[in-house]
Amino acid sequence: MQREQVVAKISEILIDEFEIEPEQIMPDENMLETLEIDSLDLVDIVVLIEKHFGFKVVTEEMSDIDTLNDFYDYVHNRTAS
Repeated sequence: MQREQVVAKISEILIDEFEIEPEQIMPDENMLETLEIDSLDLVDIVVLIEKHFGFKVVTEEMSDIDTLNDFYDYVHNRTAS
């Protein structure tokens, strides 16, 4: 899957499922702060990512993710393999 497709799908999930405004999606900023989500929301996001992209998120790998760009890269790398 192309990175652009990953970005579009994750953005769609954030907008549709979490009522995030498109202007809140700032790829280079801290993900939790700019999206105003808490740890429970993050768990929900992970569940939706696993469902839509068909892989199991490894919790330890998530510790290095700070920005949306990091998250996009993580999902893209997992779907590319």
